[in-house]
Amino acid sequence: MRTPRRSLYLWTLAAALGAGALGDMLVPCTAFADIPAIAQRQRTEKKTFTDSEIVEGFLKTAFGAEYHLAGRVDRDRKAQMATIVADIAAHVRHLDIAMVDNNDSANVLVKLVRDRDLQRTIATFYGSERAKEIRSSLDPQCLSGFRKNEKFEIEHSDVILTVDNGDFVFFDCAYEELLQSLGPINDTASVPWTMFNDNVSMGYFDVYDQYLLNLLYDPRIKAGMTVQEVKAVLPDVLADVRAWVRKVNNLP
Repeated sequence: MRTPRRSLYLWTLAAALGAGALGDMLVPCTAFADIPAIAQRQRTEKKTFTDSEIVEGFLKTAFGAEYHLAGRVDRDRKAQMATIVADIAAHVRHLDIAMVDNNDSANVLVKLVRDRDLQRTIATFYGSERAKEIRSSLDPQCLSGFRKNEKFEIEHSDVILTVDNGDFVFFDCAYEELLQSLGPINDTASVPWTMFNDNVSMGYFDVYDQYLLNLLYDPRIKAGMTVQEVKAVLPDVLADVRAWVRKVNNLP
């Protein structure tokens, strides 16, 4: 049985976050392909999508399903997080994201905890009453949320990940929660190709979700835009995003 990993629903359309550039570093999406569960999913991954399939997923994850604005293992996980962050940076064209040396410099804070400490950590972040609500409704293995300003721009994000539930769960959680903390906060069960579907487990940055994140972080998609404003620019943006995703994934 798969345990939900849902994010806190803080409705917004995100603006770009960043904490330093990675220059020309490219990390392939096969960084963790030696893990059988990930390798099998990469072999069978769907990589060809129509414009309408991409646009549908983007609008549902960015705006909501109805388009309303609404020890050793720790050291190893930190190194894996650095690789995941570099992978995301290499595949989202206009996103400036990198690891930093201290919490004060970060606007995305990733907290790595043991499973036994998860509930206490959630309570530290959100208060004991909210933590009880989260546990009873979601029973999460990981969690993310963000704070936005009056312009609907993300100012700060928090991600909580457990380090001792196995490699696949860690990678699956890390990619989904880190990416959701960047803006596409809405889970949707009606899009079968996205990791932002609680019935889908990936463990890597798949091609479909690269389309969604690249649409969100294109400079022509701005914080606070309405659905209709976004739809007006999407054709041009999508054409450029398609070219970029093909390039970085060596797709035909």
